[in-house]
Amino acid sequence: MDVRAQVSMVFHLDKCIGCHTCSIACKNVWTDRKGAEYMWWNNVETKPGTGYPTAWEDQEQYAGGFVKKNGSVTLRGSGRYLGLANIFHNPKLPVIDDYYEPWTYRYEDLFSSPASDDQPTARAVSMITGEPMEIEAGPNWDDDLGGSPVYAAHDPNLGALTPEQRAQLFEVERLVFFYLPRICNHCSNPACVAACPSGALYKRGEDGVVVLNQSRCRAWRHCVSACPYKKSYFNWASGKSEKCILCYPRLETGQAPACFHSCVGRIRYLGMVLYDADRIASTAALPEEKLVEGQRQLILDPFDPEVIREARRSGIHDSVIDAAQASPVFKFVKRWGIALPLHIEFRTLPMLFYVPPLLPILGNGKGEVYEATSEQVFGSVDAARLPVEYLARLFAAGNVGKVRFALRKLMAVRYFRRQQTVGDVSGEMVDGLLSEVECTREEAEAIYRLTSLPTFDERFVIPPSHREEAIEALTDPLEFKGSSGIGFRRKPERV
Repeated sequence: MDVRAQVSMVFHLDKCIGCHTCSIACKNVWTDRKGAEYMWWNNVETKPGTGYPTAWEDQEQYAGGFVKKNGSVTLRGSGRYLGLANIFHNPKLPVIDDYYEPWTYRYEDLFSSPASDDQPTARAVSMITGEPMEIEAGPNWDDDLGGSPVYAAHDPNLGALTPEQRAQLFEVERLVFFYLPRICNHCSNPACVAACPSGALYKRGEDGVVVLNQSRCRAWRHCVSACPYKKSYFNWASGKSEKCILCYPRLETGQAPACFHSCVGRIRYLGMVLYDADRIASTAALPEEKLVEGQRQLILDPFDPEVIREARRSGIHDSVIDAAQASPVFKFVKRWGIALPLHIEFRTLPMLFYVPPLLPILGNGKGEVYEATSEQVFGSVDAARLPVEYLARLFAAGNVGKVRFALRKLMAVRYFRRQQTVGDVSGEMVDGLLSEVECTREEAEAIYRLTSLPTFDERFVIPPSHREEAIEALTDPLEFKGSSGIGFRRKPERV
């Protein structure tokens, strides 16, 4: 058993309001620079929809992630020989039009235009070339267009639906959408790290955050094509790749990442989990229907005495173990089983999990009354306007049972609270609903509390960083006192 510590995350989609505050917070902190105008390390997509970059989930087009071959996994679009063949021309790279060409406006024209009978206009100009341009796309161009035949209809996940379901989905009475915030998943088996020929990408030993050493980056851009989530970007101005670093300078000072801290809906949770690195390869090679449960088994119980003993042997500090025991991620993913990974079939074993949304159910029009009740409580899960098969394609590699269990458990918790607050539901009915999803009243109360009434410290359990241990692994701590900064570190010197 090789125990590792990993900063992991949960996004509760039932609480996301699509305000994009997280995206703007990240943009203002990290990507408001030349060459990074088109980058959104955090973006919020409307589902069904094609997302950013366009159709990023279509790996037939982009060839990201891993595929299973001969009992093991291999990179889909890169590797020792294929990567060498494509090192000077990679046909699977997304181009700027797949993202969007960033633009600004010539605001000075509003003030410096000569006197005229016409109102002056601020024309759009490209932030790359500086030339006038026609705006054709943006980072959330299909925002709120859940019923669009242009965008939603081309969502790759709709392939899990029958032709009848797809046709019904775009009928007026069935129109529905939800928001999907995305950042780098900081995967346990990151394809970007595996594909990088220069070894610039790596996982930090102390917290598992995937970072990129720009001093080693040679702009081969295999990380861009290999990441199936398209969360590695190329800076055209600096000639280096960049990606989300989970605001690790903030984590090291006990602060939540910028997108987490600014989240209006408080949908984001962050905490440490312990996992067995020895089982990564075997877990990634599991059949698709077993991947979700396999990843849950990969995450270890931080209360298990054997796990604690092996964690200490691996050099994990007791404060990190304590943080893993208080982690909200461990509860959502492992203990309660209601948080699921995004596109686990890419086999990168992402460490960002999602609580699927409880969507509106179909109703019947009776004269001027629209009746949207269901005779069976759990029947509303299968009668949702968006088929469960769609959510299963997103969060469980098509395993409908995993998604249905999570939704039924969330529904049971709602009825549990309804009985306590409204009182129009019998205790026997609630106990029956909870037993069907293997949930006790104490657990239902805990789920409700962590979902609806969590404090800041309950949502973000961040252990001390123990940077002194990482420093000692590389250099003398006393020598380190003479250096400063983040990234390209140089000792202060006169010039």
